[in-house]
This record gives sequence, structure tokens and C-alpha cells, in this order.
Amino acid sequence: MKTFIWGKTVTIVDIAKESGYSVTTVSRVLNNRQDVSPEAKNKIMEIVKAHNFVPNTNAKRLKQTSSRNIYVLVKGTSNMLFANIIEEIQCVVDRSDYSLNITYLDEDDNIGNETIRICRERKPLGVIFLGGSRDDFTEEFSEVSVPCVIVTTCAKGWNVDKLSSLSIDDEKAGETVVDYLIQNGHTKIAEIGANLELSQTAILRHNGYINSLKKNGIVPDERYYERARFSYDSAYRAMERLLEKDIEITAVYAISDVMAIGAIRAILDKGLKVPDDISITGFDGSVLSQYYNPKIVSIRQPHKDMAARSVEMLFNMIDLNKPVTHEIIPFELIRGESVINIGTRPEH
Repeated sequence: MKTFIWGKTVTIVDIAKESGYSVTTVSRVLNNRQDVSPEAKNKIMEIVKAHNFVPNTNAKRLKQTSSRNIYVLVKGTSNMLFANIIEEIQCVVDRSDYSLNITYLDEDDNIGNETIRICRERKPLGVIFLGGSRDDFTEEFSEVSVPCVIVTTCAKGWNVDKLSSLSIDDEKAGETVVDYLIQNGHTKIAEIGANLELSQTAILRHNGYINSLKKNGIVPDERYYERARFSYDSAYRAMERLLEKDIEITAVYAISDVMAIGAIRAILDKGLKVPDDISITGFDGSVLSQYYNPKIVSIRQPHKDMAARSVEMLFNMIDLNKPVTHEIIPFELIRGESVINIGTRPEH
């Protein structure tokens, strides 16, 4: 169990870290909510008593009555990476004098229109976007006068006032993971992507796929591409369509971990094995992908760093009038168990 340094002011975030439960769960216990398991409540209260922790009710009332609100707009409801980032953002904001509001949008919704509505009705001091593309920020977005940060998507070159961005190099990351498949002997590589007309992320990750094929002397074939939404079910059906085609597939590059997991289930339901029959890679490096069986080869986006840095960028724009910035941060290829070297595949 983690031990705090004497003299340090213990916060709800510290209680959450020591207990292993989320800030939300700790908050529910402290507010005597009933939607918490007895096990969680007992463990959290033991830590609270051990540190003589007393919730700062004055600060809580101040946050509830102040207008220092920021919003997080999330595009899509099944993105595990976004869920991890949101939890970290919540922890960071809880240590400030800001209040956090979260709104979820469908993949097909326009973020810009929703932002305009929220700014008119709710008057936030700033907005963080998880997901989105250039088409979400049309000329009407100029009505939004508060600082904004888009995370996981690069907005450099969009020329949108008040919009900073923080992301990895999605195109290079896509190229890197497909290179890994080719290094393991795969040349018949399918892709489960997304709508290239709606998602900049899908375009960049698809470009990485194409770049890798071409530089390795493999001619791209549109039959090896299937589009899906960022959901288990949609990816499952996309994988089914791939398997129904009269083409040989030894590996699949899925542009998200959610898609990879949905595709794996479709492969297994056809009586095939991963990776013995078909190897597969994901993207995002979500926690679930690393505990899935098999552990999925993926691109890790540093969600903790992305959350902390995005909030810092927004606060700097709000409080210090810092200019718009566009930052690219490093990614990491995670070598899991979902890819097999083609030369070591079992004979059938």
C-alpha cells in the first residue's frame, strides 16, 4: 500500500490512487451514495480514516456555484482510449478551481455545432475535444470565442482561431505497426478502417497502411479494405465481410483496439485462430487490449500525458492568455501476442 509523506495535504485524488478505485467512486463514498459496493466503501473509508482526510466542503460549494466551468466533448461512445483520458482529465481538474462537464456525441455528429450551442447556453471558459476532424470546425465555429484544445487529432494547418491540438503522428504510427506485420512475413494484410470522409484519424492511419505497403513493394488492393464504426459490433461485421471475400488474408490491421477486439471475435466465430490463422493489430494501446487474450499488438498513445498536457494547455490559454499551439508527442509500438511470424505458422 502506498504511504503518503508526512505534512502533505491529502486529496481525493490521493485517496483514489491508494485505494485503486476511481475518483468518481471515492466521491460517491464520501457523499454516502448507495451505488458503491461494500468492499469498495470499506477499503476507501479505511484509507480516509488512516489519513484523517476531511473533504473540503467550502471548495466543493465554490465549484458548484462558480462559473469556472470547462467542457469535454467526446466524439463516439465506445473509444476505450477516450475513457482513459477522461478519467485522467477528471483527476487533474479536481485539483483545480474549475468544474468539469462531459458531453458525448455520436460519431456522425458535428462537434462544431454542438460547441456553439454549449457556448451560447452554458458559457464555459474553455472546451476540450476528444476526437473530431477538420469538417467539424467550419466557418460558423468562429462564433466560439473561448480557448479550445482538441486531443488525439492534429489541428495544425486548420487555421481555426482559439484551437490548440495535442496528438501523436497517426500516419507514422500506422506505418510503424503495418511495418511490423511485414517484418513478420505478412503480405496479405487487410485493414479495418473507418469513414475516410468523416474522420481525419481514419485518413491518417489509412495513409500509414498504404505507405508501408508501397515502400515494401506490396500493391494496395481495395478488396482488403473494410470500413467500420469505432465499435465492437461494427468491426465484427467488417471482419465477417473480409472473410467472405475470395482473398487470402494472413493479417489484419485495425485502426483501433475496439475494432481489433470485434474483429478477433468474428475470426474465432468462424472457427479460426488468432494469431495461428490470422494475425491482428490494434491501435491506441488501451488497458483492455493489454489484458485481452491474446494480448494485442498495438500503438500506445500515452493517455496520462495527453490528459495532463491538454488540461495544462487549456488552463494556460484561459488564465495566461497563451497562444494556440500544436504539439506532437511520441507513440510506442507494443509487441503483444496477436501477431505470429508467417514462417512459424502451424501447418494445416
